[in-house]
Amino acid sequence: MTEHAAPRRRGRPRGGSDSRERIIGAAVDEFGEHGYDGSTIRSIAARAGVDSALVHHYFGTKADLFAEAVGIPLRPDIDVPGILDGPRDQVGERLVRYVLEAFEQPDVRRRGVMLMRTAIGSRLTTPLLAGFLSRELIGRIAKRLGVEDAELRATLVASQIAGMLLTRYVLKLGPIAAAPVDELVARIAPTVQRYLFA
Repeated sequence: MTEHAAPRRRGRPRGGSDSRERIIGAAVDEFGEHGYDGSTIRSIAARAGVDSALVHHYFGTKADLFAEAVGIPLRPDIDVPGILDGPRDQVGERLVRYVLEAFEQPDVRRRGVMLMRTAIGSRLTTPLLAGFLSRELIGRIAKRLGVEDAELRATLVASQIAGMLLTRYVLKLGPIAAAPVDELVARIAPTVQRYLFA
């Protein structure tokens, strides 16, 4: 006997009023147990006791849900492709400026510093953040570069950006913490550009 799938309903998927909070709680647990790459929208939905369509309704993609659950203040999966699409000789500058200008906003800086402090040395947060950055930042940059050592190049870029954020906003090391954004862009962007294309 052939089983027929029930016709899809139009409009918002069914779920209780606390569904959004249950999904976030389930996502935190699922990401914590299985990491970013090992978690799926389907497994998170099952843990929350909702249909996966409801997860998509509230959060869109897995990256959207992860950003919401962990509190990531920047969305490289959304913003970086546009940065890479512009003139090639300015990619390093645009990338460094994008990150610095975002972190100059108090709310982004507060959440970003909290996430970095939590991630350093945390057995739970470090692999989550690493998985997210590997797929949503490094992987996207590497794919666009299309060269043999693209993943190494993209990882070098990530290390430069992470080091810059750590020294300026977490450690607050003297001159780099006080330097204007334009000066940091001028000094750091050529290194990022070289990592990407030299």
